[in-house]
Amino acid sequence: MWARTLQHQTRNGQSRRLLGSWANLDVTKMSGANPAQAYNLVNGKWHLPAKSKTIPDPYNGEEFVKIPDPQSSEVSDYIKSLQAVPKSGVHNPLKHPERYNLYGDVCSRAAIELRKPEVADFFAKLIQRFSPKSYPQALAEAKITQRFLENFSGDSVRFAARSFGQSGDHPGQQSNGYRWPFGPVGLITPFNFPLEIPALQVMGALFMGNKPLLHVDHRVSLVIEMFVRMLHHCGMPVDDVDLIHGNGKVVGEILQKANVRSTLFTGSAKVAETLAVQLRGKVFLEDAGFDWKVLGPDVSNLEYVAWVCDQDAYACSGQKCSAQSMLFMHKNWAAAGLEAKLKTLAAKRNMKDETIGPVITWTTEAMLAHKDKLLKIPGARLAFGGKELQNHTVPKVYGAIEPTAVFVPLKEILKDQETFKTVTTEVFGPLQVITEYDDSQVDDVLQVTEKMEAHLTAAIVSNDALFLQKMLANTVNGTTYAGIRARCTGAPQNHWFGPAGDPRGAGIGTPEAIKLVWSCHREIINDVGPIPEGTAMTQT
Repeated sequence: MWARTLQHQTRNGQSRRLLGSWANLDVTKMSGANPAQAYNLVNGKWHLPAKSKTIPDPYNGEEFVKIPDPQSSEVSDYIKSLQAVPKSGVHNPLKHPERYNLYGDVCSRAAIELRKPEVADFFAKLIQRFSPKSYPQALAEAKITQRFLENFSGDSVRFAARSFGQSGDHPGQQSNGYRWPFGPVGLITPFNFPLEIPALQVMGALFMGNKPLLHVDHRVSLVIEMFVRMLHHCGMPVDDVDLIHGNGKVVGEILQKANVRSTLFTGSAKVAETLAVQLRGKVFLEDAGFDWKVLGPDVSNLEYVAWVCDQDAYACSGQKCSAQSMLFMHKNWAAAGLEAKLKTLAAKRNMKDETIGPVITWTTEAMLAHKDKLLKIPGARLAFGGKELQNHTVPKVYGAIEPTAVFVPLKEILKDQETFKTVTTEVFGPLQVITEYDDSQVDDVLQVTEKMEAHLTAAIVSNDALFLQKMLANTVNGTTYAGIRARCTGAPQNHWFGPAGDPRGAGIGTPEAIKLVWSCHREIINDVGPIPEGTAMTQT
């Protein structure tokens, strides 16, 4: 019903007219001739630095957006804004607790706003302009964000910050555990989910009483600016969040000079490790994921499993941190013809319906070079794809290749460290490695998963209870799907999503994730007496 309403309004040209005043741009008119302008926000004021830089349209290369490009000499207001926040936060369980109710109300109003078909359509189409994906994939971001806001409406924000009490050793003594904010915090998120990831994380930071500096990859950051403007419209105090577009180096300088208490980073492993050093370990990370799927020995629902495998590998052109990077097929699935079905499904993807499209962080040349490197491994072969998309206008700074799979024998993956490194290099695009195993090689599959460094998502596709038990007991990925319907992509609002195996690992979306990332534990022990008469005050 929701999608049909969107289509009806778009068809009748109503969507733009029904938007609130907070939506100060027309998605359909952004172009090289009419570029949109993004703005920075600090202390409740929208402004522009001296310089801006333009962003090329992923589909045709036109410079269709102007993004603020602040220099190191222009960010003192951001530093002062963060330094003005006490370590006890803007609110906590004992200070301004009414702000928990405030954010319950903001969530309620924002959920109602996002539930409007014209608002969801606005964000879906805005996402498509910057982070190319099909309309249903883009619309899902708006829907997940809306459901998250519904989840934290009313009293749910203060419920998320719930305290607990423990009786003491004598009358008048009681210990109480509180979730305490960090105060000034940083939040850095990538291009691939320009609404869902920053929206859910910034709200979590605010719920717990922090003041965040929000920075999203400059290639897509206009999306979150629109969300912040919508939050202002829904009652969020205008100075609760600072937003900065521009390059990451300047943002890093701000975070260091302001001495933020904690920073959440979602993005590449390389940047994550650099940031961890710069900020002296005061980080939570949801970094790269070379994510795997194992198809167990029990074959069933072949068409469905093939469809899920295709979605996991190639939806959003493979640009998900949870995308299927490696597929382990039991020989029974291979014999059933799974690979041929994957090839058929991949061939249906096209730029017209945006089921395949521009790749933002890997060029065509780089992806094809990696494919060629994989094919040099003994026994490797091209399963399908492996070519540049035809008749496209994607600029050379981006990438455009067919959905691609390279088969590499399992024994070769484990042959030496150099081969293993090549096979497990994450290509943030529509390229996956597939391999095959039999019952005698299950431990070899587990050896591959054990050697991997990134442990974000995984899928074990099987209803064989003993097989599931062995695989689940000997792996670590933080978000693991198990069963015949298992997938490895999907970060909805109804369950934890995040890596495991790293004490810096961050989560998103649930009360547990919010408490872990955006608050710390504080214990207050009340001890008010009475002091018993005759208490022995012996020195020891």
